[in-house]
Amino acid sequence: MLVISGDVVLRERILHGGAVVIAGEHIAAIEEQPRHWPGDVTRIEVADCFIVPGFIDVHVHGHAGHDVLDEGEPLPFIASALPRVGVTSFCPTTVACEPAALRRVLSQVAAHKARRAGEQARVHGAHLESNFINPFMRGAQPADCLCGAPGTDVVVSRISGDEILAVITEHLDDVAIVTMAPEIAGGLELVGRLAAMGPLVSLGHSAADFVTANAAFDAGARHATHLFNRMRPLGHREPGLAGAVLAREDVTAELICDGYHVHPSVVRMAIASKRAANIVAISDGTAGAGLPVGACAKLGGRRIDVKAEAAFLEDGTLAGSTLTMDGAFRMLVEQAGQSVVDAAAMCATSPARALRLDDRGSIAPGALADLVVLDREKRVAQTWIGGRLIYSREDESRSA
Repeated sequence: MLVISGDVVLRERILHGGAVVIAGEHIAAIEEQPRHWPGDVTRIEVADCFIVPGFIDVHVHGHAGHDVLDEGEPLPFIASALPRVGVTSFCPTTVACEPAALRRVLSQVAAHKARRAGEQARVHGAHLESNFINPFMRGAQPADCLCGAPGTDVVVSRISGDEILAVITEHLDDVAIVTMAPEIAGGLELVGRLAAMGPLVSLGHSAADFVTANAAFDAGARHATHLFNRMRPLGHREPGLAGAVLAREDVTAELICDGYHVHPSVVRMAIASKRAANIVAISDGTAGAGLPVGACAKLGGRRIDVKAEAAFLEDGTLAGSTLTMDGAFRMLVEQAGQSVVDAAAMCATSPARALRLDDRGSIAPGALADLVVLDREKRVAQTWIGGRLIYSREDESRSA
């Protein structure tokens, strides 16, 4: 048995000077008052620190020079690096790609889930920022990998929608989220088809108007990919997809919380509209995350340049972020004016609920002991996964 004592961030309050009791991989109890423990119980004191649920990043393309779509096996490298920034579970995220590349990524996801090393972040399933998006809203997505919905005769590239859907069907257990644009030919039918198959259907990279967006949500979509980014601007006469997302209580919305993709005041507005329970903080991190400004990396095989604000293609197109989830937590508190409790909800609880993961995302008896210890500057001091200390800043400093 293990006891970690500090300021425990629960769903609705902070338990100052409390303790999390861990037995095996799970949380056994939450103690409000310190008490004497037998000598065989390990006690970890993290006074002056917050103990928050482990961060769950549902939208991350890579980290520290490794992209999910790289040749070889990049997933173990990414999963090993993410605990350092507080991530205990994540969805490896693809851009539109060839069927063979998609199959390779999903096979790696299956293998990682089957043999996850104890020192690596958990993989829930892949997020396919998929081939089924609007070509005019593709951003950094490769145009030559986009396709129409299955069963339509729309030709966008040499890849067919039937090929992509066949790969998704083949690896269905390893697909967590599919991002798509409902306004493409056959899009609304595809929303319903994918939702019935099980993945969380997310609307994004889309020029959908308000009516079409709501029709897609009625058809089974329940999520929005990086709200405001690569979608029709919010208008007071035509609210578009962004307005539909803000108006729906049954839809969760991702926000890239780097202060650049979405202005902090707009982040505050979105949270005020949807409440923290329906906002999912994401990094949209690329292989450039964790690299210095001026470095270069890859996104889906194409070069990206790391700049102070974000990552960019060589032609200047915005290509994801260099954000990490601990930075998202700090931005929510320090720039968007959110409480530590609500920041923890958006970085852990809301993504767990969106993915229907009942065993993580909050500090409660019975939950997995996936925890992050943050100092008063909201920087990661420790990361625990399944009751094991996976990352310690103190140990890292000592060995440096």
